[in-house]
Amino acid sequence: MELKRKPFQGVLNIIHFNWHFFLLSALVLIVLTLLKNQFSETIQDVLIIGVIITTFTITISLLVSFYIYDLSDLYQLKWLKNSGSNKILNINAGFDETSEIIKNKFNNADLTICDFYNPSKHTEVSIKRARRTYPPHPKTISVQTDQLPFPENTFDKTLAILSAHEIRDKQERAQFFKELNRITKSSGQIFVTEHLRDLNNFLAYTIGFLHFHSKSS
Repeated sequence: MELKRKPFQGVLNIIHFNWHFFLLSALVLIVLTLLKNQFSETIQDVLIIGVIITTFTITISLLVSFYIYDLSDLYQLKWLKNSGSNKILNINAGFDETSEIIKNKFNNADLTICDFYNPSKHTEVSIKRARRTYPPHPKTISVQTDQLPFPENTFDKTLAILSAHEIRDKQERAQFFKELNRITKSSGQIFVTEHLRDLNNFLAYTIGFLHFHSKSS
């Protein structure tokens, strides 16, 4: 059984979690538009170009987000095949969009859900809003990235879906992946799904692409 997402859920979540950014951008654009006549024609032309570029950039970002999170098959998890594996770990960073989907896709699996969200490290207001809107699953285990509370070779599949980029420290990130390797069976699989800090994401999100990591990282 496939868990259905609501229409426009992805892009509306982005607007909701980051409304302060969109509100501030709108206010700046309105103020610049209203005050442009107070400047020389040259500066007016610059302001108009700036308003057009900013509006275009925000629109493109939302359209790309709508495609990725609402139109694409991202949340169908087609790359995650049902091979009879019965122990699955899904680890998130404060916002869990996929555990219910996995439970429906593998209804006979033993699913463990972990969350490494740490309010002292992960201070982004968007994550806090996401957690208020979508509280963690009741069976979610709070963990630390450098010491996952499971024995070696526990899981058949270990999943980090759009979460690993929240680990900003390079050494902490390396230790996190060592832990994933330790608790995953030698015959198992580790799946990491992420945006990349590359040209495509720069064109989509401009400086927002710095929130992600490069492919080599």
